Amino acid sequence: MLLDHLAVSGATLAEATAHVEDALDVRMQLGGEHEVFHTHNTLLGLEDGLYLEAIAVNPDAPDPDRPRWFDLDRFSGPARLTNWICRSDDLTGELAAVRMDLGAPVALQRGDLRWSMAVPASGRLPFDNCAPALIQWQTKVHPAEKLAPAGVRLKRLTIRHPDADDLGGALRDHLQDDRIAFEAGEAGLHAAFGTPHGERMLGS
Repeated sequence: MLLDHLAVSGATLAEATAHVEDALDVRMQLGGEHEVFHTHNTLLGLEDGLYLEAIAVNPDAPDPDRPRWFDLDRFSGPARLTNWICRSDDLTGELAAVRMDLGAPVALQRGDLRWSMAVPASGRLPFDNCAPALIQWQTKVHPAEKLAPAGVRLKRLTIRHPDADDLGGALRDHLQDDRIAFEAGEAGLHAAFGTPHGERMLGS
């Protein structure tokens, strides 16, 4: 698996978008709406084939027939970095091999994008949402390639959790990325970015 993108959640999409723009001093691009979970997003292209999304419940959409992904049904408080997403070329096989329950694949689409995302039945990922979500893209062009460059690069992603050793150990054979570190501490994510304005941070 490879790091694919990061998610900043908010009580509203406007709050989530403003949080990213204020923290990184860049402009987000329009995203779209997600069927099945009835959320919507804005997007920021990052270097190295990554991207960042600001995401929130879509108030104009009906309630979904299952809990929303990223634990958004229980989200409250200020906008913040909440999730990291890794991509796999064999989602079913990866889910069977990883030593934690990351959920079952859900078929999704937005516009011409098609993908499967592993989503727990509760909507909540293991290790207090500090475990990664897994995605398998089913389109030839990765969405990051469609985003305008913003000169922003992820330098470091730190996943903190009281059981960081267990979380990191479960992923060690599946994910090797020098930008990602696991540290013991209060559950949360912290990301450092290189931007045209110097190093900037997003955190939980």
